[in-house]
Amino acid sequence: MIRLYGIKTCPECSGLYEQVKGDSRFEIIDVGQHILLLKEFLGLRDNREEFAPARENGYAGLPCFVLEDGTITFSPEEVGLKSCPLSDEIIEKLHEEADALRGTY
Repeated sequence: MIRLYGIKTCPECSGLYEQVKGDSRFEIIDVGQHILLLKEFLGLRDNREEFAPARENGYAGLPCFVLEDGTITFSPEEVGLKSCPLSDEIIEKLHEEADALRGTY
């Protein structure tokens, strides 16, 4: 089974979630759903060499795929899916939404 690590609030991730819905080859692990799922992902992100560019550039490293043999890829095409590119407008909207949520507890 291919593990798809992502988070619901990421448009790229949610686009991939829609593509794998009902496909038994994939397991969706939404790291925003539980602290233990986030820790599981961070264990990969902090220790695997595949994430070095993400760490060095301040990226989360999501979405990512862990194949059955343990190989990690960030390419949806490598697992038979289509990329979900983000437009400048979507990126700007994400920043606005995040800014609006700061300190709203």
